[in-house]
Amino acid sequence: MSDAQAQFSGTRAVAPQHAFDVGALQAWMRSHVPGFEGALEVEQFKGGQSNPTFRLTAGERRFVMRRKPAGQLLPSAHAVEREFRVMRALADTGVPVPRVHALCEDAAVIGSAFYVMDCVEGRILWDPALPGMAPAERAAHYEEMNRVIAALHGVDPATVGLSDYGRPGHYIERQVARWTRQYRAAETEPIAAANALIDWLPRHLPAAVPARIVHGDFRLDNVVFHPTQPRILAVLDWELSTLGDPLADFAYHCMRWRLPAPGGLAGADVQALGIPPEAEYLRRYLERMGGAALDDDCWSYYLVFNMFRLVGILQGVAHRALQGNASSAQAVETGKRARPLAEQAWALAQTIR
Repeated sequence: MSDAQAQFSGTRAVAPQHAFDVGALQAWMRSHVPGFEGALEVEQFKGGQSNPTFRLTAGERRFVMRRKPAGQLLPSAHAVEREFRVMRALADTGVPVPRVHALCEDAAVIGSAFYVMDCVEGRILWDPALPGMAPAERAAHYEEMNRVIAALHGVDPATVGLSDYGRPGHYIERQVARWTRQYRAAETEPIAAANALIDWLPRHLPAAVPARIVHGDFRLDNVVFHPTQPRILAVLDWELSTLGDPLADFAYHCMRWRLPAPGGLAGADVQALGIPPEAEYLRRYLERMGGAALDDDCWSYYLVFNMFRLVGILQGVAHRALQGNASSAQAVETGKRARPLAEQAWALAQTIR
């Protein structure tokens, strides 16, 4: 088992800052989850930096609860309501999602909004190098991720009742403005490269494309693979989903090729591992989406934008760690990645014509 797999997989006792009234949750579930009965046992999943996530066991049934963290939250962050809505909408499409049961927006029940869904049993893989697998197995797992994100981007939002799930048009422009605000709201120290990106990004926007449902955080550890097969059973963590540019969503997914270990593939011999190079992985996705060509500079912009977006997310993690309400014990170290990532993004931006 890799270090990341050991560090983030499985459950632990509920952290004191995330404790809640189990009896109140149990009573709510009896009223809102069909067929629910019995006494709840609650454990907290180790992984996750944003919304605390819990495994609920009652007899032979297992559920997962996602809740907003306690305390003062950044504007529009921790949107469990949106997670619930998009997974319910995608239930009958080719995109694998857990079955969701009920949403509670009444903070009086356990202290913050939450929803309950089925627990999908399978493998969550944390190391993109997929240690312990043969090259052919790694190739199959990456091909499956490529297939599933393309399937998501192929869904017409209107056909699943999500035509109003995001604002139409100017997606990248609005996202740059949003993550600039989020970064400023969570800023813990000045980072010169981040400030440079805040100035540069709005002046180099790519051409607009038709909006599709975008996940916002599609990566290896946000999907559940079948226990033994390279098949995705569920896509998780839809907090950042909206209507937007599918290429931006795919570029975020592809940042793993640019980021160092742990969590990235930069410096790894991906061909020896059986993992497709970034360019080949992009080509397969574009084939699935109709075969349109993509300019190298445009692709680089999407990567720069997503690196900046991740800088904003990391700043949020660091901010919550200073407040003492981060959901992961590794939050402080995670937050420290903001500066080198901003510097990497600014270096890539300067290569664009």
